Amino acid sequence: MAESNGTAPRPTDPVGRALYPVARILAIAGGIVLSALAAITTISIIGRAIPGIGPIYGDFEIVAIGTGISVFCFLPWCQLNRGNVVVDFFMTAAPTRAKTFMDTLGAAMYLVIATLLTWRMIYGGIEMYETAEKSLTLNFPRWSTFPLSVVLMGFLVLVVAYTVGRNAAETRAGRYFNEQSLY
Repeated sequence: MAESNGTAPRPTDPVGRALYPVARILAIAGGIVLSALAAITTISIIGRAIPGIGPIYGDFEIVAIGTGISVFCFLPWCQLNRGNVVVDFFMTAAPTRAKTFMDTLGAAMYLVIATLLTWRMIYGGIEMYETAEKSLTLNFPRWSTFPLSVVLMGFLVLVVAYTVGRNAAETRAGRYFNEQSLY
């Protein structure tokens, strides 16, 4: 489907202009979290090699939690920049209308999946809260990551719904709205 060269201009419609900076800030925050996780992992590995220091206690749990959060931060940005559902290999020679239609179809399927995941995450978090489930090493309450994850997934649902509409409008118009930045 459509793939940008990484220099896609900002959306010009009001909804896109509102979603874009939030998605960008979330992606930057996700990168900061991922960088911190890399530092934690590095320090923990070095600590294992130095006698008397040892690894960071529960480093694998910290990395697992942080990685999940950072992935949820990256997804809206990827979707806005046409970086998620990409199958250009099969669509290279297809006309623009076919490509935008496939983008619309892919985004619609993604919308259904993201909505279902968000809905089920709410109930999963509630269940973990009710059962007071904790992580194995740090004894960290597992439910506590769910509220942020649900908010991030909810934002993803908004972004995907926006891109479904954008892609459908592009299909009707028979062109990409940001055609100058594609290919």
